[in-house]
Amino acid sequence: MPTIIDADSDYASLGLADPAMAQAQLERVTADFGRMYRERNEALRALARAHHEALLRLSIAAEFRDDDTGTHIVRMGFLAEALALALGQSPPWARLLRMAAPMHDVGKIGVPDNVLKKPGPLTPEERAVMNRHAAMGAEILGASDVPLFRLASEVALSHHERFDGAGYPRGLAGTDIPLSGRIVAVVDYFDALTMDRCYRPAIADDTALAMLERERGRLFDPAVADAFLTRADQMVALRERINQRRPQFSALIDDETLSLSLA
Repeated sequence: MPTIIDADSDYASLGLADPAMAQAQLERVTADFGRMYRERNEALRALARAHHEALLRLSIAAEFRDDDTGTHIVRMGFLAEALALALGQSPPWARLLRMAAPMHDVGKIGVPDNVLKKPGPLTPEERAVMNRHAAMGAEILGASDVPLFRLASEVALSHHERFDGAGYPRGLAGTDIPLSGRIVAVVDYFDALTMDRCYRPAIADDTALAMLERERGRLFDPAVADAFLTRADQMVALRERINQRRPQFSALIDDETLSLSLA
């Protein structure tokens, strides 16, 4: 004989007088899960932000050893974002690169001052020490499932690779070099040339642009170099806006007013 289900008695056995109470209980459970999910996501975002700020501060410490203004890494972030947009990359990826690019030289924290601040040419042995900073930076940033830190590690490891394969640390060539590294290489080259360094004064913009053009296809991806060169006036204008505002490092995370689409 088939079993007869008594809905009322089943609800009663669960301590629920009727379906309306069951529905209310289900809604409360759903709301609790929703709140827990939101709190979990907020906690993860807070942790990721704290991790980013800690690594950014380490990058700042490395940068201050090589540039007493520290503004190079802020310019690096916004210029890399602008160049990524000019190359047709999505705004979310470009913004992620803005936050990752400033950590490109974090490995310099491990380079001795007698090498990092040497006013003259480096010996082959000193050059080998200096070149370790790319791999050290990637190691400091570490393997991570967080997209920002994964991209920052990729940038640190690849921004000294050369399009012709003669770069370091892995000797990658062409499009085997991650796009993030190819973008940051161009931006870093131009910005570093046009700023005062301990071993030379700043190079004029026109001279630096001519040097960049000569290196397309050898040091740099021609498409990335051309995207920068054809928008040089806008890139320089963005650099000057950053220099005038002198934004805090937190602007790399929060400030959208300095973002510029050059497409």
